[in-house]
Amino acid sequence: MEKTYHFIGIKGSGMSALALMLHQMGRQVQGSDTTDYYFTQRGLEQAGVPILPFDADNIKPEYEIIAGNAFRDDNNVEVAYADKNGFAFKRYHEFLGEFMKGHTAIGVAGAHGKTSTTGLLAHIMSNIVDTSYLIGDGTGRGKADSDYFVFESDEYERHFMPYHPEYTIMTNVDFDHPDYFTDIDDVAAAFQDYAQNIQKGIFVYGEDPYLRKITAPAPIFYYGFEDNDDYQAKNLVRSTRGSSFDAYFRGELIGHFVVPTYGKHNVLNALSVVAVCHELGIDMEKVADEMLTFRGVKRRFTEKKVNETVIIDDFAHHPTEIEATLDAARQKYPDREIVAVFQPHTFTRTIAFADEFAEVLDHADTVYLAQIYGSARETDKHEITAQDLANKVRKPARVINVENVSPLLDHDRAVYVFMGAGNIQKYELAFEELLSQLTENTQ
Repeated sequence: MEKTYHFIGIKGSGMSALALMLHQMGRQVQGSDTTDYYFTQRGLEQAGVPILPFDADNIKPEYEIIAGNAFRDDNNVEVAYADKNGFAFKRYHEFLGEFMKGHTAIGVAGAHGKTSTTGLLAHIMSNIVDTSYLIGDGTGRGKADSDYFVFESDEYERHFMPYHPEYTIMTNVDFDHPDYFTDIDDVAAAFQDYAQNIQKGIFVYGEDPYLRKITAPAPIFYYGFEDNDDYQAKNLVRSTRGSSFDAYFRGELIGHFVVPTYGKHNVLNALSVVAVCHELGIDMEKVADEMLTFRGVKRRFTEKKVNETVIIDDFAHHPTEIEATLDAARQKYPDREIVAVFQPHTFTRTIAFADEFAEVLDHADTVYLAQIYGSARETDKHEITAQDLANKVRKPARVINVENVSPLLDHDRAVYVFMGAGNIQKYELAFEELLSQLTENTQ
């Protein structure tokens, strides 16, 4: 009898990607979750993967059970039932650590840029060589006989420690997840530990002081804009197509590339991908051709137009990411008002970074704040509110509720940047519906 894989919390971004990948490999896959809509479920529904409400009856002893990290026996009936009845299950990262052993695995780690970099690397490699991949935007593709496996390698709670890939990219080290890490040195120590797992090559951003200190048995390649980097990007030019640059390996030109995005952080992400492909011996001209066709990943500077209003959707939920997203919007639309609509994600992060959030939100012209989105791991102790954060922002800032987003209409020819890792898309959808209603009323 064919094994069934049951995912507890299948709508999680990593979980849904893994479920899709296994489904495409011909495995029998199903999962359970809350009935709330989440953007990752669309891909699962299109693939015909069953999504069930949480229920102890979903758990069968013959299933291979994979449980999302947010779910425990004190907050989930399925995990509680499995524990009570002695049914073994693996966490996402434990399952992944075993799965990747059958491939040449390439992990993408870093405080920021993991998803965009994984998406670009997966797009390029899968169009040139047989590659399976998992992207943190809920996208996964599986080929039963693929040689390569590209995946995100997440540092939270040191989940990347079961991973022993042949290669890894490290985009940067920054303090985040204050509910787990004590400070940036704790984060850096986790990356140092992870580096010991890598078998053949580590590609690190050379201008990151913490990554420069990494030591490992595998060779380390530095990438960046400086002469002491192994892989160096030069001659950066911004155009209507995106950002172009020349890539050099130890002083030798290896190709000219155009990544269809904006901001130096995206050039660095693209350079890291070029470096990995170069080390794997992939044709640089093919890499350049495929890079041009990259359409981005979900919720990473995803643009749409409703009538003539530009709306950008982004997963940014850390000050560094917000700054990069707003700066990219400013680069692309230098003559437009930039309106930030930000939903803080978790109370612990909002408390830890309140001043930094206020500082980077000032890169927008006007700021709107959605209510703080608490995680399943924490309770609101009312130590901070969205209004508290609004009070710290120097630019015009106010708090809005999803039931009334009409204050967003008080702008002309603005670019609206919706940011957050919670349910900010509900605010975005409400705004889009409001814009559509206005158009209908004027016709």
